[in-house]
Amino acid sequence: MHSESTRRIRGASGARRRRGAATPGGRGPSRAQTRKRSAQRRKQRQRRRAVFAGAVVAVAAAAAFLLVDPPWQHDDDAVAADRVPTGPASTAASPPSPTASASPKAPASPEASPGETEVDPDSVPEKGSGTFTVARAAVTTSGGGNAYRVEVEDGIGVDPDSAAEDVAAILDDPRGWNEQGTRSFRQVADDSAGLVIRIGTPATTDKLCGQYDLDTGGEVNCRGGKNVMVNLRRWQLGSPTFDGSPAEYRALIINHEVGHWLGHGHETCPGPGKPAPAMMQQIKGLKGCVSNAWPYTADGTYLGGPAVP
Repeated sequence: MHSESTRRIRGASGARRRRGAATPGGRGPSRAQTRKRSAQRRKQRQRRRAVFAGAVVAVAAAAAFLLVDPPWQHDDDAVAADRVPTGPASTAASPPSPTASASPKAPASPEASPGETEVDPDSVPEKGSGTFTVARAAVTTSGGGNAYRVEVEDGIGVDPDSAAEDVAAILDDPRGWNEQGTRSFRQVADDSAGLVIRIGTPATTDKLCGQYDLDTGGEVNCRGGKNVMVNLRRWQLGSPTFDGSPAEYRALIINHEVGHWLGHGHETCPGPGKPAPAMMQQIKGLKGCVSNAWPYTADGTYLGGPAVP
């Protein structure tokens, strides 16, 4: 049996070891070593705190830059920014007399995609943000021709640059308003555009066309001043009366509305079995004509008809 004094001695020895005191056998750190290690640990903690604080400052600075001064607003040829709110646009340097119309049937465009994936009508949004992104992929900063800009409403599932490619293919087609190369169009991204082609949701189309006292009823397109407003429903789905793909139908949309911008009014069927004029409101009936998306034939003959009073 151990005596009480023996237990006390052993208890005291254990306490010294726990406190890091030196033992008679030389085991455990000295007080100087303990202080040195404590100082090292304090320095390590201070360094970690400094690194963490620096990281916090860097993150905060980056967040402030993005919120206050987003980099996408500094493109030299931007309209002021790629995103422009809905609102009246200038009608300077553009033909008068705004017109609302829907343009259904079109033959195959040069870029038509027979295997194009069908769009679910329920996936086409009715309303959008009301802001637009400017297409930039093929813009030019110099040269002649009619300068135009393409914009697509944000968040509607249409890529602005892809849409601009479709528009360019239609405007450059010799059957279109290119008129066998006697007229040219040039895509820009700034205010030099005398023609602005926007693609937006039905609600946004109604709002912008309504500024020209045009009732598009959530269904059709319009042209007011230098602005062509393309209804997203028509761009994605085509027309119920059109038996081709939406990609083909887009040719008629652009040709009809750009025709108004160039000063052409509505026309009607020139005779049974003849191509319907691109300036005809084909959605209201073909009156014996055959549906057609182009103002000219491949050899340059104008496919017109009697003017509508």
